[in-house]
Amino acid sequence: HGLSDDNTAWTRRTSIERYAQEYGLAVVMPNANRSFYADMKIGLDYYTYVSKEVPFLAQTYFPISSRREDSFIAGLSMGGYGAFMIALRNPEKFSAAASLSGALELDHVFDLSAIIAPRQVKALFDSKEEYRASDYHLPNLLKKHAAEGTRLPRFFQCCGTEDMLYPINREFMASAKAYGIDLTYEEGPGDHDWSYWDANIQRVLAWIFN
Repeated sequence: HGLSDDNTAWTRRTSIERYAQEYGLAVVMPNANRSFYADMKIGLDYYTYVSKEVPFLAQTYFPISSRREDSFIAGLSMGGYGAFMIALRNPEKFSAAASLSGALELDHVFDLSAIIAPRQVKALFDSKEEYRASDYHLPNLLKKHAAEGTRLPRFFQCCGTEDMLYPINREFMASAKAYGIDLTYEEGPGDHDWSYWDANIQRVLAWIFN
């Protein structure tokens, strides 16, 4: 989910349950509040929760496959960043990852003071400089995996051309392509809203199971 939403947003705003049923897919939707899916400097360990604890619990309680080829991660806006970040930090766990209108460069988000206050940056990463030097900074992960030749998941990225995050999505796409990442990129008319995400999560699912 995105910065202003919670774990109920996808079921309230889209037909994800119906879409998932067509593929026999179990969709697990944790709540990450405004954490950017990070283990916060001041706060809770959301990265550990979403990347390790939630999959373990889901696979323990339900007949869900733990195989890499059956495991995918996706999200919108803040969740698009979270999906790519978690997949890049755990490439052995996921075969595909998708970002819809992702906030893929947090430096840009940090500069939007109406969205995220300086004190939240401190709670998340302590400082912008520490974020840029960490494994939460997606360019660092792309560079690292390219140098090491890591077997990565497939990536799907889409963003509307009227979206405020469109420029940083273009930048991420260019970086990913430069590092040889297996990335399917789509753009077209659309804003940062649920009509775009409801339409495009269907494209994500079709791409995953293609």
